[in-house]
Amino acid sequence: MEEEIKEEQETKEKTPEDNCDCPEKKCDKNKCCDKKHKKEDKKEATLKNEIKKLEEENKHLIEKVQLAQAELINYRKRKDDETASILKFANQDIITELIPIVDNFERAIKLDDNDLTDELSKFLAGFKMMYASLADLLKKFGVEEINRVGEKFDPNQEEALMTDSVSDMEDEVVIEVLLKGYKYKGRVIRPASVKINQI
Repeated sequence: MEEEIKEEQETKEKTPEDNCDCPEKKCDKNKCCDKKHKKEDKKEATLKNEIKKLEEENKHLIEKVQLAQAELINYRKRKDDETASILKFANQDIITELIPIVDNFERAIKLDDNDLTDELSKFLAGFKMMYASLADLLKKFGVEEINRVGEKFDPNQEEALMTDSVSDMEDEVVIEVLLKGYKYKGRVIRPASVKINQI
């Protein structure tokens, strides 16, 4: 009994600092609580600042990663386009070398007119067969002639070497093809040399 009374007295005699048990609630009456709360407020503010910095850094890093991914996608697309273009026009060098041979065949074939002997005509008939085979081969690989006689001059497809004045034709119209031009799969590999009308 005496011990219980002693404990009660000791509890009553304790100072407010000893009774302070408010780690979360701010107690203005107790100085010890004020000190505790100030420390906790500082810690909380520091933690909030750190969280804010980390969130900003995280946002910045996410943006960087997204930008890097977009650049990688664009790079892959460019590389795929370049590879496709290289594959598409892989035979262009060979075809460019073959075109002058075709020109020579055409010049030889033009010699075959009524004044030639039968023997020479038979000889040129073989040339015509070889020329036809070569022309078919070029068509098979996507080569087409540029022949725009009667159409408006296009500097992307033609070179004007000569001019003439024809009254019944429009100005800047192609009158004659002097040297055939060629396209390979839509790309001009040799522009046509032409004569154009100038009024």
